[in-house]
Amino acid sequence: MIKYTSKNIYETETIGEEIGKRLKGTEVIALYGGLGMGKTALTRGIVKGAGCDDDVSSPTFAIVNEYRGKFKIYHFDMYRIDGWDDLYSIGFFDYLENGVLIIEWSENIEAVLPENCIRIRIEQGKTENSRVFTIEGEDFFESSWN
Repeated sequence: MIKYTSKNIYETETIGEEIGKRLKGTEVIALYGGLGMGKTALTRGIVKGAGCDDDVSSPTFAIVNEYRGKFKIYHFDMYRIDGWDDLYSIGFFDYLENGVLIIEWSENIEAVLPENCIRIRIEQGKTENSRVFTIEGEDFFESSWN
């Protein structure tokens, strides 16, 4: 487990960028955190770090957005997902191992997440705009980036 703190949205995107640079192309990244914690900002950085210049937005209504950089990235929002039937209806299982999956509101689908997924918990820091990121998973995140 490793922890990083950002003071603002720009530092959150920089943390994401560093994560994106280290991806191999088949990871599942499970994001945890309440509304406004920076899940989409972190994803914007990950996508950029993976070599993609697409505009990144929350897939709240689309359920999934696709980006292409060094490999495909699928950005899911599981906020409104309520069970196995919903996962099957959006084709979630077809995406596994076909690119990087970044999943917002992962707590809603905890039971189906791969055991080896990267879990990133985002919490409020000491100030209104600061965030604390706790990252668990993949060994390459254990190396220092600072």
